[in-house]
Amino acid sequence: MQNKKNMNQLFRHLKGDRAIWALVGILAIFSFMPVYSASTNLVYVVGNGSTLGHLVKHAVLLCMGFAIMFGIHKIPYRYFSGGSVLLFPVVIVLLMVTLAQGTIIGGANASRWIRLPVLGVGFQTSTLASLVLMVYVARYLARRKDRHIEFKESLLQFWLPIGGTLLLILPANFSTTALLFLMVLLVAFIGGYPRKYLVFIVAGSIGILAIFVLIVKAFPDAMPNRVATWQSRIENFSNKENAEGYQVEKAKIAIATGGLTGRGPGKSVQKNFLPQSSSDFIFAIIVEEYGIVGALTVLSFYFLLLFRILVAAQKAGTVFGTLLVVGAGLPIVFQAIINMSVATNMIPVTGQTLPLISSGGTSIWMTCFALGIVLSVSSSKDVTEEELEKESDDPLSILHETIHE
Repeated sequence: MQNKKNMNQLFRHLKGDRAIWALVGILAIFSFMPVYSASTNLVYVVGNGSTLGHLVKHAVLLCMGFAIMFGIHKIPYRYFSGGSVLLFPVVIVLLMVTLAQGTIIGGANASRWIRLPVLGVGFQTSTLASLVLMVYVARYLARRKDRHIEFKESLLQFWLPIGGTLLLILPANFSTTALLFLMVLLVAFIGGYPRKYLVFIVAGSIGILAIFVLIVKAFPDAMPNRVATWQSRIENFSNKENAEGYQVEKAKIAIATGGLTGRGPGKSVQKNFLPQSSSDFIFAIIVEEYGIVGALTVLSFYFLLLFRILVAAQKAGTVFGTLLVVGAGLPIVFQAIINMSVATNMIPVTGQTLPLISSGGTSIWMTCFALGIVLSVSSSKDVTEEELEKESDDPLSILHETIHE
């Protein structure tokens, strides 16, 4: 009886869409089994730690992620509008520092990370920048919902910050840049940005990308390995005899041997040969151990999450709330689809993790941060457009009200 009372008290503190809470919990709990199983690759092949140590680390990162999600969902979502303005310069500096440090991991350029010595994990700054950028995009479009958008004005206030962020992410992480750009276009389309201008932006972006590739080709020492990596991944997508073809080959073997119901929990064979088996290619291990049934179950949970995100967007009481849910929530599902598509060899290798299931601190934290924003919107019933306009005009009010609270 006491346990039931305690559970009821806990549920009273969980605001917003209960289905999203449940789906996140299910995916997180399920993640323990494949992460624990796949971590044997890191232990016995790479020689990194112990399986129990990796499981405990994953559990701690998940708990921190849930704490982030709980804290964020308690913040009235109108604060995120001004918060994006305050955080934008911070993430730009972080991206510049991360790009400049030129971290080398395994002989390859991995300048998408900064190290957090206290926690002993790497932090991928592009994920934080992506989330802040999507909030900024939602803010800009919501503030101009009843106004005619001038192309010249939007170039300076809208596309310049977007372009600057994307260019800082691009050298180290093309897949994240592409996904983020597509999400910006989607939110801009939903937010009523003139379609004819979007065509110009897409054409201009393709031109800028081409110029960037030519510059890097001309000066390869400036950004070692980047364009060559993109090129090799595209080539290896059709040529399975090369290094990354090896990854895809082992993933396909894992999927093929999984059958209908799989080998069983912890019984994967390919986890001992497949690099990144606990992160980028964890879906292949899931199929091998749990079969087509397990794969379809995981896929159905992500589609249920997509459905609940769309419901939250539809029920949001303001334009900013709707765009915020779309911008923060949809990339999670899109990232999951990309990860599963890579594992099944439908698209080239991208390095995108499986949200809430793959091991890794940054992915878990930023996914929970984004879901906390979605839950904040879904739990707010009395926010008016006037309040949001006031908050947008005075972003420093977030600091003032936080201090007084």
